[in-house]
Amino acid sequence: MKKNIYSNGKKSHKRCWIVLSIIGILILCGINVAIAYVNDYYKANSAAQTAMLQEADDGVTVICGLFDNEKALAFEPETVKAGLIFYPGGKVEYVAYAPLMRELAQNGILCIVPHMPGNLAVFDMYAGEELMQSYPNVEHWYIGGHSLGGSMAAECAYKYSNSFEGLILCAAYSTKDLSTTDLKVLSIYGSEDKVLSMEKYQSNRSNLPEDVIEKVIDGGCHAYFGSYGAQDGDGTPTISNAEQIQTTVDYVKLLMGIYIEE
Repeated sequence: MKKNIYSNGKKSHKRCWIVLSIIGILILCGINVAIAYVNDYYKANSAAQTAMLQEADDGVTVICGLFDNEKALAFEPETVKAGLIFYPGGKVEYVAYAPLMRELAQNGILCIVPHMPGNLAVFDMYAGEELMQSYPNVEHWYIGGHSLGGSMAAECAYKYSNSFEGLILCAAYSTKDLSTTDLKVLSIYGSEDKVLSMEKYQSNRSNLPEDVIEKVIDGGCHAYFGSYGAQDGDGTPTISNAEQIQTTVDYVKLLMGIYIEE
């Protein structure tokens, strides 16, 4: 009995289209999930929006758009004593760090917050080295960040250790070995932080120089380095958002003391 070649070919063609259709549906679902994930992030609250205003009579000028990062924010003091590039936390709107950056700028620290693709610093971890070029006259540069942003800032500091004088880790840790570098390091987190993995924090503690300044903010939480409200899984703070920001500013001034003395 002869095989029906035409029939077999037609069935094979049909199976091929079924497989391709399934793959196409899976790809489409993956794209939709990715879009939903990227669009689900912590947004800056009213305090952050207020800190963005130009009208404040504190000598700080807010600039939107630097170098190739059109959305990067710069908080320029009248007299620049040092520069800080600060990476936002994972899935946190970069504008949420405006209150902290403005407070630092009032103390003579030029602060730059880059906008990260998808609000994830892992997608542009070396942005800091490029952004420094926007202010070639600044002599002393630091880099830092919050949570995931802090860890990615450490990656940048590791690769460009000769470009930065220090690293600021807010509820973050470095997976790169910085222990033999000349970097000044501040590691700071809140006592009520339930988001930061203390197990990973402690296991990576040896990656920091021996003279690291390590501080715990009594009553502070994970989210209060920025101004975006409560974060899922975080502890309950016993101090205000403004108090945690001011304490952070005080510790950053301690790290940079030689440059911001009156």
